[in-house]
Amino acid sequence: MTVTVKFFASLRDVTGFEEIQHEFKGASLADLIVSLKKALTHEAFVEITAKNVKVALNQELIDDSVTISDGDEVAFLPPVTGG
Repeated sequence: MTVTVKFFASLRDVTGFEEIQHEFKGASLADLIVSLKKALTHEAFVEITAKNVKVALNQELIDDSVTISDGDEVAFLPPVTGG
């Protein structure tokens, strides 16, 4: 299946991408993350899989067990910072 993967703020900087179309086998967020390990640099992969990074599926926050469908949008969101 193919999904749109978006990276925001510092994750966009470390991956070098704002958005990619990513093809992978499987149906869960965990499957997608395993596939992204092959597509990204080690540094970028470490950053997107950090515990404080949130993931949204079609603009709703999710966990690893959610099923992903062909054509979905998956967004990686870094922690909010500021002062």
